[in-house]
Amino acid sequence: MLEVRGLSKSFAGFRAVSDVDLAVAEGEIAAVIGPNGAGKSTLFNLITGHLRPTAGSVFVNGRDVTGVAPHRICGMGLGRSFQRTNIFPKLTVLENVRAALLAHRGQGPNFWSSANGLCQAEAKTLLTSIGLAGQAHAVAGTLSYGNQKQIELGIALASDPKILLLDEPTAGMSASETHETIALIERIARERRLTLLFTEHDMAVVFSIAQRIAVMHQGRVIAHGDPAAVRADAQVRRVYLGDAPMGPRR
Repeated sequence: MLEVRGLSKSFAGFRAVSDVDLAVAEGEIAAVIGPNGAGKSTLFNLITGHLRPTAGSVFVNGRDVTGVAPHRICGMGLGRSFQRTNIFPKLTVLENVRAALLAHRGQGPNFWSSANGLCQAEAKTLLTSIGLAGQAHAVAGTLSYGNQKQIELGIALASDPKILLLDEPTAGMSASETHETIALIERIARERRLTLLFTEHDMAVVFSIAQRIAVMHQGRVIAHGDPAAVRADAQVRRVYLGDAPMGPRR
């Protein structure tokens, strides 16, 4: 569903991403991990069209999308959330999701009809699926950080993606929020049969849900494979995981 071949990105001589190869199969849950500055977010920006690569190619479901505008890649079935929460803080929770649904269906520029009745039922159904039906009319910016990340997930799901990229979905959350968010992501991925690629610093989260893991260091992928293989890799343990044993947390 998603393939990256020889992807590189340089900024004024600094190579942030260097010759990265990555493939995520249909229905797979995959993770990209690595220390701060490893190039994970830059890689996501290259995949989603927010940055144009210096070299290499990106394929979504077999189609070359290298350098294609982000909104066009989104229209091809690739959704994304960001490391920093990206919502409309002054709109209600329901309005946030409805705005995303309207945009996805091309109804945003329709000046001849009121938006009040559009996508109401669909938006409420989506809020139910992400656990926010009870806060539909709350102002988004007043909710907890965890709830705002749920809204962002709802906005991403409004485009009906087949592939979903999540950049640090539990960053800044409490332990209870992290547990609830990961359970939500697992359920959504299963129910919608999504192909999921995410970055995450919490290794307990990564090893609890990822089926395959790629490890980045200084812009390069230094290891990839199933969780057991990555956990046992000597170079990964040296540059990132350390010597403490890592295991799944439920």
